[in-house]
Amino acid sequence: MIRKYKYSLILSLVILYLSLKNASDFNTVQFFQIPYFDKFVHFCMYFALMSVIIYETVTSSVSKSLYLIALYPFFYGVLMEVLQGTITTSRSSSIYDAIFNTVGIIASLLVWLTIRKIRNAGIK
Repeated sequence: MIRKYKYSLILSLVILYLSLKNASDFNTVQFFQIPYFDKFVHFCMYFALMSVIIYETVTSSVSKSLYLIALYPFFYGVLMEVLQGTITTSRSSSIYDAIFNTVGIIASLLVWLTIRKIRNAGIK
């Protein structure tokens, strides 16, 4: 199971590191001073995580519901927000971050469903 989802696990660890890293480390880079840029980053991280999970699931022989599998990054994102508010001193929880995490997950699912529909339409 770990081998099957190794890239998802690696990306999850990267997200864990970035989520719990001291916030002042991010403020030193001027590029990140764009208003609400962090929401875009949340969207991208969870879009990427869900996309990798979809890829690893679809390429395996095990058939699982992608909607159920989407619960992993959803609850993982919620957990990261809770941890930011409880175990870090320089970060805080944000419902908006959790919303953008969720939007990234949903966008990844929609992209996959669209690609699958187009691929299946071409096969006759």
